[in-house]
Amino acid sequence: MDRSEREASAREQPILPAQPNVFQMPRRFGHVPVDEAPLGWDREKRFEGIYPRVELPFQEVERVTFGHPELGPNRLYFGDCLHVMRMLPSESVDLIYIDPPFFSGKQYNLIFGDKSELRSFSDIWEGGLNGYLVWLNARLYEMKRLLKPTGSIYVHLDWHAAHYVKVEMDKIFGYDNFINEVIWSYRSGGGAKRHFGRKHDTLLFYARVEGRHRFFADAVRVPYDAFIAESRRGLFHEGGKVSPDVWDISRPPNHSKEWIGYPTQKPRAVLDRVVRSVTEPGDVVADFFVGGGTTAEVAQQLDRRWIACDISRVAVALTVDRVARVAEASEIREVQATLIPTPDFTISNWGTYEVDRLTEVSDEAFHEFVVNAYGGRLATGAPEIHGYKGEPLFVGSPRQEHPIGVDEVGKFAKAVLRRSDDDEARGTMLGWAFTRDTQIAADRLLAQRRVSLRFVRLKLVAIESPEYKAHVVQSSPQYQDLLTFVLPPAVRFSAERAGPRHYRFDASESQSLNAGGGIINVQWDFDYRAYFTSSLGFEFSHKKGVLALSADYVFPRAGRFRVACRMQDDVGGQATAIREVEVS
Repeated sequence: MDRSEREASAREQPILPAQPNVFQMPRRFGHVPVDEAPLGWDREKRFEGIYPRVELPFQEVERVTFGHPELGPNRLYFGDCLHVMRMLPSESVDLIYIDPPFFSGKQYNLIFGDKSELRSFSDIWEGGLNGYLVWLNARLYEMKRLLKPTGSIYVHLDWHAAHYVKVEMDKIFGYDNFINEVIWSYRSGGGAKRHFGRKHDTLLFYARVEGRHRFFADAVRVPYDAFIAESRRGLFHEGGKVSPDVWDISRPPNHSKEWIGYPTQKPRAVLDRVVRSVTEPGDVVADFFVGGGTTAEVAQQLDRRWIACDISRVAVALTVDRVARVAEASEIREVQATLIPTPDFTISNWGTYEVDRLTEVSDEAFHEFVVNAYGGRLATGAPEIHGYKGEPLFVGSPRQEHPIGVDEVGKFAKAVLRRSDDDEARGTMLGWAFTRDTQIAADRLLAQRRVSLRFVRLKLVAIESPEYKAHVVQSSPQYQDLLTFVLPPAVRFSAERAGPRHYRFDASESQSLNAGGGIINVQWDFDYRAYFTSSLGFEFSHKKGVLALSADYVFPRAGRFRVACRMQDDVGGQATAIREVEVS
């Protein structure tokens, strides 16, 4: 599927159920006073009246490879899932599981304090419960579009809003497409003094199309919980009973290898049952609030293809870790037993773009990125004109050391004149920087009444130029912080021997290079090889709410090790520094 086909597919809209018949309540229920349409829905604009469509390009920032480039990669996105989903093709996913922010308190939902996370959660809480439901409905609507006709969705919630969300999902997916209310019961957590202990979450399970969803009963059998006489064993399935809709699954203890310390982390066993229930190997699993990465990790373990997304840069980094570890194990199994080959996975940004990577791409790729982000369309056949947005566009070099100069102004001006019948032709030049005499040349052309050139600068700081941003969000002022250009942090660390094979690492001299930015997470890989994978216990550096910029590590043996330190800042910047350490 080429780009135009993908874009056309992404614009296809699912049909909402016939609203007056959504609930089909028995007559004895009487009249149920529920609005017919989902909260936030507009018949003509759908949810784009509240959350307008903004189509920005994806920037692939990393590809973790396992030797099978012929396979399409799994995909991990850093950005607002609403806009990411709008860029994905319709009917392309078999299962969606989401664990969205619960309507349980602002501080509960703020994990690391990424500024993009803060902006998103402020949107969630505007307007109270109704605001939360509108925010979620816009995303559920896109998820319905992405599901295949045989697909299913699980939405994981707690007691605060599960019953309200079910009413909205009945409107979006249809009451008849509701399959199960699954109760995940657990024993961990604090006690209660004024009410019964709250020890369960709710998973709302819906089909995309009535009667067409798949369910693999044999994949989710559990042991019988009652004594079965020997004479009756033949009457029962040898694999156990199909799991009931109450799942008694413990949370991973804090000292287990599974627990990475992510505050909203869910057990692998819960996701394992979800994924096995409605998918087979090779099917596509998606999680658009991936958090600590459990869904992607389980999908990778079960040989499913996957798509994951999160608005937190730290959550994306943690997901990379967990998937890479599973893929490493799969790679070893493949070598040993010729099992299913492991596909690569890519990490792409949407809305937050890394300047250092943009400066390394080809001229053609840079032109395409800048024109698309500006909201224009690409041009063909004219080397001096790279795109159009009401007027011709020129894009400078991706290299920062090559500013737009006078010669380029002259060539572009002639190209604009050749394509304009107006008395005063217009064009726009976009670039990282301009030589001192470039504006003088443009002003001289304007004085001659031959051509008028406007200059828009892409700045090398997190706060992009107002002129450029205005074209991206011109009809959507609430998106003024959506488009951001960021620099990677400056990562510096030292190593000091503290004992036999015991070393202390200090990264306190590192800093964010983005205006107003600050380091929010530090990760360590004490045996760095082909790609970064945090050592167990060093996935993130928050200890009781305090950022730790140092780490102590005892190496398993003496010898030479490559140690990598990776950092994220609160505006989306990330960088890795690597050094060799001779362990004695």
